[in-house]
Amino acid sequence: MRRTWAPRGHTPVIHHWDRRDRVSAISAVTVSPQRQHVGLYLHLYPDNLTHVEVAIFLRHLLRHLRGHVVLVWDRGPIHHGRAITDLCRRHRRLHLFELPGYAPELNPDEGVWAYAKGALANGRPTSVQDLFRDLTRVSRAVRRRPALLRAFITASDLPPLLH
Repeated sequence: MRRTWAPRGHTPVIHHWDRRDRVSAISAVTVSPQRQHVGLYLHLYPDNLTHVEVAIFLRHLLRHLRGHVVLVWDRGPIHHGRAITDLCRRHRRLHLFELPGYAPELNPDEGVWAYAKGALANGRPTSVQDLFRDLTRVSRAVRRRPALLRAFITASDLPPLLH
């Protein structure tokens, strides 16, 4: 919920489903080696993510991106585990680097999710499937706007080398 209207002195009532359903997402903003192309990759899951789903997502990136893949990510606990260690051992072109502890301002993906939350604000999906559909629609719209993806990268405090 971002903003709502109600008569002065009356608390607005927001109706929503209150089940334990969830949608978890993992995404990556990509920049080509010559910095000419930007991209967005996204996977949605109906449950909490573990290092196994992260490894599946990394394999997806490796299938779609040529050459060396340099991944800069936060220190989340799901970014560590046997599946990721094994994947790095098998794919020497995958290079993982961690951001400093709690540094969302360095992560362009935070811009993607802030944008998505804004686009979905005040919406009221009636099911998890509706939320999946809405997230997919927003991510496709972002993917078709390279200038917007570049803005997320330049708005981050990453070194200019990556812009």
